[in-house]
Amino acid sequence: MLGRDPTQLEETILPDKKPSPMPSRRQILDFLEDQGKSPQRRDIARAFGLRGAQRAELRHLLNRMEEDGLIERDGGKRHRIQGDLPPVLPVDIMSVDDEGDLLCMPTKWQAGAKPPMIRLSRSAAAKSKPLPGVGDRILARLTPAGDDSYHASIIRVLGASAHRFLGVFRSARFGGVVHPVERRARTKITVDRSESMGAEDGDLVWVETINRRGSASTRGRVREIAGHVDDRNAYSLIALANHGVPIDLPQTVIDEAERACAPALGNRVDLRSTPLITIDPADAKDHDDAVWATPDDDPDNPGGYKLIVAIADVSWFVRPGSSLDKEALKRGNSVYLPDRVVPMLPERLSNDLCSLREGEDRPCLAVEMTISADGHKRKHKFMRAMMRSAAKLSYEDAQSQLDRHDNAAPSDPVLATLSHLSAAFKARWQERAKRAPLDLDLPERKIILDDTGAVIDVIKRDRFDAHRMVEEFMILANVAAAETLEAKRTPQIYRAHDAPDTEKLDATRDYLASLDYSLVKGGSVRPRHFNQLLRIAETRDQKEMISEVILRSQRQAVYSPENLGHFGLNLGRYSHFTSPIRRYADLTIHRALVKACKLGEGGQTPTEAEHLGTIAQDISDLERRAMAAERESKDRYLAGFLQERLGDEFDGRVRGVTRFGLFVSLNDTGADGFVPMRALGFERFRFVENDHAVIGETTGGRYFLGQTVRVRLAEATPLTGGLRFDMLSKPFTKDGSNRKRSNGPSSEKKTPRKAQARKKKSAGAKTRSPIKTKKKKPKGNAKSRRD
Repeated sequence: MLGRDPTQLEETILPDKKPSPMPSRRQILDFLEDQGKSPQRRDIARAFGLRGAQRAELRHLLNRMEEDGLIERDGGKRHRIQGDLPPVLPVDIMSVDDEGDLLCMPTKWQAGAKPPMIRLSRSAAAKSKPLPGVGDRILARLTPAGDDSYHASIIRVLGASAHRFLGVFRSARFGGVVHPVERRARTKITVDRSESMGAEDGDLVWVETINRRGSASTRGRVREIAGHVDDRNAYSLIALANHGVPIDLPQTVIDEAERACAPALGNRVDLRSTPLITIDPADAKDHDDAVWATPDDDPDNPGGYKLIVAIADVSWFVRPGSSLDKEALKRGNSVYLPDRVVPMLPERLSNDLCSLREGEDRPCLAVEMTISADGHKRKHKFMRAMMRSAAKLSYEDAQSQLDRHDNAAPSDPVLATLSHLSAAFKARWQERAKRAPLDLDLPERKIILDDTGAVIDVIKRDRFDAHRMVEEFMILANVAAAETLEAKRTPQIYRAHDAPDTEKLDATRDYLASLDYSLVKGGSVRPRHFNQLLRIAETRDQKEMISEVILRSQRQAVYSPENLGHFGLNLGRYSHFTSPIRRYADLTIHRALVKACKLGEGGQTPTEAEHLGTIAQDISDLERRAMAAERESKDRYLAGFLQERLGDEFDGRVRGVTRFGLFVSLNDTGADGFVPMRALGFERFRFVENDHAVIGETTGGRYFLGQTVRVRLAEATPLTGGLRFDMLSKPFTKDGSNRKRSNGPSSEKKTPRKAQARKKKSAGAKTRSPIKTKKKKPKGNAKSRRD
């Protein structure tokens, strides 16, 4: 625990001094913007006159602002503005879109996070002399555009940014041209032969820009050859390189893993005769959890069950401060792509010594739990043990057996374990129903590759009771870990998911109201209230759409040394314990449990405990990086899969609305693409932020978030993962003539201003004639990166 602030002790003996009111988020952001350096939390508290318990409230407020992306840590407890960009900011010009506008990115941006779009219009750039181009760095004044993007105006040109791009080298007489693989970096980079490092046609290269003023094009020099675009699985290579995900492990780390050996039984609890089983995806190679259940023979717990969740004892092999530990922290987690897994740990550990293989002795950290007949956990204890998996089952195998033996427990130990697990799961499901966690259950798709690495199909993953059963036992084990460490007063990293932000919740409530859904008002929203909306949406065949709306209202789950609870699971405390092979957070929990429960070697060290805050921030960032790489890789594979279907028509749903166009997700593959404003038809559409819609200025027809639409594939670019669609569906109209009324918002206030004026005039009302304005030519937009 942190030591008490001396200023707090001083203030507690001054009870006659009235506490100051808590500052608002805007006040804190204004204060941070005025500071010449990043202040500490105590500096912020002093600036606003906060004392005693108010400082704890300030800490929680800063944590919530950090999760919302408004601020970020800058070492220790210092904070600086992050998400809502300040009005003046240095930015690098990245590329030029089809309309000649310059696309920019903040000069300093956190790796793995998606930067906001900053657009410098062609007319605004023309006012600067000399004319800025790709590769320039400018000091810009930013104005929010209303859809998480910004308009920029130039204060002054700062010089060359020397930005690095990953691209495909195409040979030319003078050297070559590099085509960037980033969707937003559309400018081709010219490379002289002397600057090409011998790159050949089709090579994937890292190129650094060489500034050339007065032109939108730019020159560059090759700094590194990363591979070849025709190599098998190049799409994943591009995604990993783009996000800086390390692929190859250092030889020192591999050597350390090769020297590792399994421990003897020693003081470990012997669970080798207990028929623990692993249940994983059919293609899984690392098995880090096993489960077992049996009826409880305690007469005080009739109808109850005993459970064991056994997890690979990674903390035995990966000690704090070792080469293995440093590399695991550098990676943060394993990255799962359609064609490969980039592991956090060497295969010697992840697929061998730490994998709970069937029929082989493996060290584990296990928790034995007792639940009542209605599913409530009565008690639990942790142990270091030695186990031997009785069976390796896929989810499909487990579900097949559960369907076949649903009532009586068979004599076979494995089938008996499955039967008892099923019964214990049904008891836990009763507790879950009362707890009512958020039940989004969004569809998940899997990309199927052939032997050459080409996509042959995209399928929706089936969700079985076997999945829910394993997940429920893992959740229970994670809760037990968090409770034990709290009881033992041992520092830990929580998996934190705070309640939705009030402002974001208000916007969601207004939008849901436009769709004829009612969300409880005030700050008392709980997961069950969202679940009620989902049940209503299911009856209207809108569950997937409303699930997306609810998902957008949620904060992002993060790792934190402070307990903020888990809103989605509706739990007061929660820590990740069950996947230490692929998540560094779980490894820290294992070490903390080893120390707290006095289970031997490899426990948490004072140094690790002291740096848990920094570790939590780092692995949260690395988790976002991995998710971005996984998403990009899938986008490229899907674009390659659909490339042969140009001109085909697809059903989809609007998943994003911006002032530049619509993002549409296809129903069958889940592929995301962009419909620019110019592809919506001849009518001019305007973006209405609060309605999450674009509205036609002549007819009042609208396209809105969640709307079902039909589109035609106009362009597919596997290199960048970009898809562009043409809109075929007509916009939704007020009278609902082209679709059911319940499918979209409709209210009098949505009627176009000119139409309202005509309506009043026809009714005899005295109105002022609408002012006629000169029509502007509709402005399109290049393919933009999806949100």
